[in-house]
Amino acid sequence: MNTRKEYDFSKGRKNPYASMLKKPITIRLDEDSLAYFKSIAKEVGIPYQTLINLYLSDYTASHKKLNLS
Repeated sequence: MNTRKEYDFSKGRKNPYASMLKKPITIRLDEDSLAYFKSIAKEVGIPYQTLINLYLSDYTASHKKLNLS
């Protein structure tokens, strides 16, 4: 394979989807919640982190607010 030593990015443009990319974070979840999401994820055949993201996305899209009182 022949690779260039230099590339010309002068005509390159910013990724238009960059703002939609996921950001890696660290989050602490209780064991019961994690087990719940992992079991559902296994049933539907998707990674549990993706499932948690779907739940959070649905919650935020519907503008739900948690009652903390």
